Amino acid sequence: MATISLSLSAKADKTTGKSEILIRFVVGSRINQRGKSNIFIDAQYWNAKEGRIVIPRFRLMNDEQKQLVSELTSAETQLANLSKHIMESFQSAGAGKTELPKDWLKTTINEFINLPSTEEETEVEQHPFFEAFSTYINGKKFAPNRKKGYVVLERILHRYELHTGKSITFEGLTADTLRDFENFLKEEHTYADTVMKTEYIDGEKKEYTYFDICKEEGLIKRKMEPRGGNAISDLMRRFRAFVRWANGLDKEYKLVVPVTQNNPFNAYAVPKEIYGTPYYITIDERNQIYNAQLYEPLATQRDIFVFQCCIGCRVSDLWDMTKKNIVNGAVDYIADKTKDENPRTIHVPLNKQASEILEKYKDYQGERLFPFTTQQQYNEDIKKIMETVGITRLVTVLNPTTREEEKRPISEVASSHMGRRTFIGNLYKKVKDPNLIGSLSGHVEGSRAFVRYRDIDEDMKKELVSLLD
Repeated sequence: MATISLSLSAKADKTTGKSEILIRFVVGSRINQRGKSNIFIDAQYWNAKEGRIVIPRFRLMNDEQKQLVSELTSAETQLANLSKHIMESFQSAGAGKTELPKDWLKTTINEFINLPSTEEETEVEQHPFFEAFSTYINGKKFAPNRKKGYVVLERILHRYELHTGKSITFEGLTADTLRDFENFLKEEHTYADTVMKTEYIDGEKKEYTYFDICKEEGLIKRKMEPRGGNAISDLMRRFRAFVRWANGLDKEYKLVVPVTQNNPFNAYAVPKEIYGTPYYITIDERNQIYNAQLYEPLATQRDIFVFQCCIGCRVSDLWDMTKKNIVNGAVDYIADKTKDENPRTIHVPLNKQASEILEKYKDYQGERLFPFTTQQQYNEDIKKIMETVGITRLVTVLNPTTREEEKRPISEVASSHMGRRTFIGNLYKKVKDPNLIGSLSGHVEGSRAFVRYRDIDEDMKKELVSLLD
């Protein structure tokens, strides 16, 4: 059996201070040849016991550290390619069945050193990971919000390259890479103010932080915030879906020729999402909001929120609605989230409150159903509305970052999605049939996601216990 062992020369180059990696090629007791690799590294980055290069890891890298990591990575790649070349040459020379010349190893190494650099080799070295990512994003039929999520992931992966100083390739992805990327997602917000580069312009010192550089390169748009566990789970699931597509395993967008055979997710478990008990407003609280005396712009946003509470759609679907969605006293729409995968019309009859609100805005001439602001402002206005009308009771919520339970005023944690939860939660109290309610909310029969919207409250518990009387 042929083996290659590596060691580092005890002598260091006087100019660079680096030592050459030495190669020993052994086949049983018959062949034992030594050679010089022509690859040099600093001795402190060599693991003598394991015979390999050690690439240091930095939390954030300055230009000098980036250069170091780049050089060591290049040396590691050259060494791997050289070892592969030696083994292939050994097979071509008869795999030990014929005697090898005494200088065979030196000759083989020299052949490798003098190999011409072809365009094909350069193309392989610069594997188009992000080109494939763009093909996936633009080629698969994603709903707009889902596509936006992949665009966000693409920018984060570019920032991860900036953070590590190493290019992402399909071949280089390992389970350890995924774990490191997951850790990066948890810690990235702490890097924002770290100085990455320093320049002197007209004698004045100018420092560039991680956030400055990311913003300048178009890799981030706003201030970094800590990511919650569920957000990280979602990003890693998207990453996994992309890699499965590259493996040719996506049934909807199947590749004739897979981009890669490597799938590091086979040895990595995506962290699970954790959800707390759903919180929402009661019908009485919804009526309290509807009947409150409010002034603009809160009055209009209040009407939109109450309408959402009455039909239970997602905010993205509410934003896209026009008067054409109102058919015979009901709202008909196809959920944006599932329209490309499982398109079906959701039909929700309008109750008295929803009908009154539509009548109020019947003369509105805008393209949409209501005079919206922005989704971000809508969320802020919902919080202000609830605080203004005095709906501030404490609810138990799951902190998205720490995943610990905590008590918060419901007005502080309110958002547009509460409109959807209010519709589903209050209906479930009355009907307790998830499939019937799912036909109004757009959930498929037996949907696991629907469980998150159910809240078995005290009244329901009393009803259950009364069955024993």
